[in-house]
Amino acid sequence: MIDHVYISVTDIDKALAFYLEALAPVGWSAFGNYSATSGPDNVPDLFGIGDADYISGTKVGSSIWLRQRQPGETGLYLGIVCDSNEMVDAAHAAAISAGGIDEGGPSDRTYFAPGYYAANVRDTDGNRLEFVHKAWNTAR
Repeated sequence: MIDHVYISVTDIDKALAFYLEALAPVGWSAFGNYSATSGPDNVPDLFGIGDADYISGTKVGSSIWLRQRQPGETGLYLGIVCDSNEMVDAAHAAAISAGGIDEGGPSDRTYFAPGYYAANVRDTDGNRLEFVHKAWNTAR
C-alpha cells in the first residue's frame, strides 16, 4: 500500500489550490504542514493533503505532500507502508542489494512523529522510495 507521495511543484500556492479542489470530491483535504526547521537539512517544507483515514489516524490511509521543486530536480518520492520496523529493515536491505543507493538507513524519524520508523533508497534513475512503519497504523 502507498502511504504517501511527495510531489515537487514550481508554485506551492497554485498547486495546493489545484489539488484541494481536484481531490475534494473524493474526500481528501488539507491537514497540515511540516516545517523544514523542525528536522534535518535534507527535509524540505511540506504541505499535506490526505484522505479521511490518513487524517484521522484510525487506520492506514494515503497522503500527498507538496514540496517546492529545486533546480534540476526530477523523479518521484514514494512512501510505502510496512507492517513493522523489521519489514522496513528487510525492504531497505533488499533495495540496496538490488542496486539501490542508500539515502538514510532504517531509523526512528521522530522529527516527523513519535513511532515513525523509516528508511530511504534512491534507484538508478533518481526516484526515491521511503519504506515506513508508523506505530499508530495498526489496521489496514
